[in-house]
Amino acid sequence: MASENKSQTSTRASSPKLDGKFDDNASVDSGFASANSSTANLPLISLTKPHLDHLNKQLENMEALDILRFCKTLFPNLFQTTAFGLTGLVTLDMLSKLAKESPDAAPVDLIFLDTLYHFKETYALVDRVQERYPNIRLHVFKPADVSSVDEFEALYGEKLYETSEELYDWIAKVEPQNRAYQDLKVAAVFTGRRRSQGGARGSIPVIELDEERGIVKINPLVNWSFQQVKAYVDERQVPYNELLDKGYKSIGDWHSTSPVAAGEDERAGRWKGKNKTECGIHNKQSRYAQFLAENARKQAQAAAAAPAETVQA
Repeated sequence: MASENKSQTSTRASSPKLDGKFDDNASVDSGFASANSSTANLPLISLTKPHLDHLNKQLENMEALDILRFCKTLFPNLFQTTAFGLTGLVTLDMLSKLAKESPDAAPVDLIFLDTLYHFKETYALVDRVQERYPNIRLHVFKPADVSSVDEFEALYGEKLYETSEELYDWIAKVEPQNRAYQDLKVAAVFTGRRRSQGGARGSIPVIELDEERGIVKINPLVNWSFQQVKAYVDERQVPYNELLDKGYKSIGDWHSTSPVAAGEDERAGRWKGKNKTECGIHNKQSRYAQFLAENARKQAQAAAAAPAETVQA
């Protein structure tokens, strides 16, 4: 598009296919993010385990704004990934402050994975956020080769999120994320994850290494509670999702998100009744490689077992 700060949308299937060679039980804890990862063309960032531990120790008690300021200086090709939840909105507002402090510093663009199944309130929020922060550039990545629910379901059938949840996560979230990282040459990303969200997030550090994808993940508000995040949003009058006023606290796709009852964990409304706590983008990439390889094997077996067509003269 003509203006640099307008949404940039990609549906291209440029990400390489996973080949099933990964082991989901393998540790991603060697302490390095390097060009030997599955996205080898990304900028090289190398952190030894002792260095990473040192950084996390120093950052643990720093204010969120100072963490953002420090990481903007430290990491090249830095982006913010967001679904416009409260934590991401606080981060975005703080980054806008820093941009005013240092207008010549490298900007932090946003990456939004549009699964096509977000709530209408979420899409309305995206528009309001762009109005509030006109200088922030937003990159939108959709499932490959489709731009609407109708096109998606024509390719994969209705309710893929129910009939094959792993495949849905790969097509709607993981592959677009991989494509975003590759197309934008992402080296590091700010996320909206916090320990108070519970589950697998309960012990995450400020800085993590995702060696499979070759990037650094930074959780600048890792120590904040939901109450702190909401108070900041209210005080600063940051635009937020109207669903929060209807009992929702963590908001993803409409088909897997429900309101949270009093006393429930913040993310209790996500995939309610299922043994699932993450949408796929924070899972190990290898689990999808194994799923896709197994799916391809089953399809090949089915094709081999199908009776050959009779050719009539």
